[in-house]
Amino acid sequence: MRTETAKFQNADGETLAARVDYPDGAVKAWALFAHCFTCSKDIVGAREISRALARRGVAVFRFDFTGLGQSEGEFSDTTFSTNVADLLAAVDHMRGSFEAPQILIGHSLGGAAVLSAAGRVPEAKAVATIAAPSNAAHVAENFADKTDVVKREGEAVVDLGGRPFTIKKSFLDDLKTHAVLDEVAAMKKALLVMHAPLDGTVGISNATDIFLAAKHPKSFVSLDDADHLLTRKADADYAGGVLAAWAARFIDAAAPKPADDPDDADNDAAADDDAAWAVSRSVEGRVYTQDVRVQGHAMTIDADGEDGGDARGPNPTRVLHAALAACGSITAQMYARRKEIDLKSVEVAIRAAPGDDPHVNKTLKKRIRLEGDLTDAQRQRIGEIIDKCPVHRMVTEGVVVEREDDD
Repeated sequence: MRTETAKFQNADGETLAARVDYPDGAVKAWALFAHCFTCSKDIVGAREISRALARRGVAVFRFDFTGLGQSEGEFSDTTFSTNVADLLAAVDHMRGSFEAPQILIGHSLGGAAVLSAAGRVPEAKAVATIAAPSNAAHVAENFADKTDVVKREGEAVVDLGGRPFTIKKSFLDDLKTHAVLDEVAAMKKALLVMHAPLDGTVGISNATDIFLAAKHPKSFVSLDDADHLLTRKADADYAGGVLAAWAARFIDAAAPKPADDPDDADNDAAADDDAAWAVSRSVEGRVYTQDVRVQGHAMTIDADGEDGGDARGPNPTRVLHAALAACGSITAQMYARRKEIDLKSVEVAIRAAPGDDPHVNKTLKKRIRLEGDLTDAQRQRIGEIIDKCPVHRMVTEGVVVEREDDD
């Protein structure tokens, strides 16, 4: 899997931060994940559910609401309505930069926001909530002891999860304007409600209310003894796996079905075999331009101008350089995440040694730049890990290429 950062603007022009978790292979569907109240896109539950979905072929776009995580803006100026607007802005960004989400996922108050926004996302076929309240106003129970102060003085600083947040009267007033269950009844999409029976933050009765308000098809899955935030990786992975399996039925149902074919089994096997190949096909009307397909993704490779090509893409040797650089960078990130090392960013650059034949490199130069609060020992170890990435080993240890001619 790989993860990329992304940015987009909300309705007020503020920049919101996001991450995109991609599957190793072809993307079967796109999902949008909305995090819980005062949380971020990077909490354990959000991260592990997204990874679990990516392992099962679903690309996930998760973002920080205004004023939270790495997003711009003041949290004190936000409301449930602005959360819904942020969610719809994320959908618009996905439409333009990736694909519109076919699956909407919301955790806790993010679940209520997803339910409220779902009717305005026509591309979404399936909606899933995790520990979601059936009423947006439920969130006020987190600071019930300060509600009177907020109403009387217009705002108050409240403690939420050990962190101070300013809540304004406009936040409380806005909560009263939303009837989540009415929107659930009208959304006309497949719904999965996931909730832990012993959730002490949002009671299980909320799941009951949401389930009863929804039209079929709808499903409920118990998260057993999971906590509200799904801080245990096993719980988050279970939720992600169930969610992916459930959503696949509705994503597949939305796709056009091929005509019946007595050789379907053979065709499916051939398709699976084709997906294992990286395929380069010449482009009609071009000198050397190649249409390349890898894991369901398309790219263009071409010969340079001095070699008679149109240079409509990188040449094959530079693609190898890029693969070596990218593999090293990804491997470093995986290692740092697993070891909980504060690696903020990594850059790996590859070039041929000066004087080498541009098409038959004898020596490659590698430059590594690491950013983060790293010790000298950690920097050295990450460099060693980069030199052990799969592509590096293929290049330095050699690989046997067996020709298989097509009849």
